[in-house]
Amino acid sequence: MQLTEIAEQFEEMGLSVVAMTYDSVEMLKTVEEDQGIEFTLLHDEAITHVNALGILNTDYEPDSRAYGVPYPGIFLIDADGVIQAKFAEEDYRDRPDFDFVLEAAANL
Repeated sequence: MQLTEIAEQFEEMGLSVVAMTYDSVEMLKTVEEDQGIEFTLLHDEAITHVNALGILNTDYEPDSRAYGVPYPGIFLIDADGVIQAKFAEEDYRDRPDFDFVLEAAANL
């Protein structure tokens, strides 16, 4: 996971890294242990936040096991909870350019 490779760079800027997924809490614990993830992983109960943010991947029907998968993306959120920047991709195999995200974070 590329985010684990650059999380320290965000932290050096005084920024917290948090990842959110619809996966179960048990799955998140397994991934955290297997991947050595040191930042916070959040479970999005009933894909509430995915829907609120408008990032639900519509390639999957509600009866699909993959329903709830968000489009890959990164939000830069300030201390007041206001989204300052959003980076998103439409294909689940793509990720935002982390160099660009780090640059934007440094300019906040």
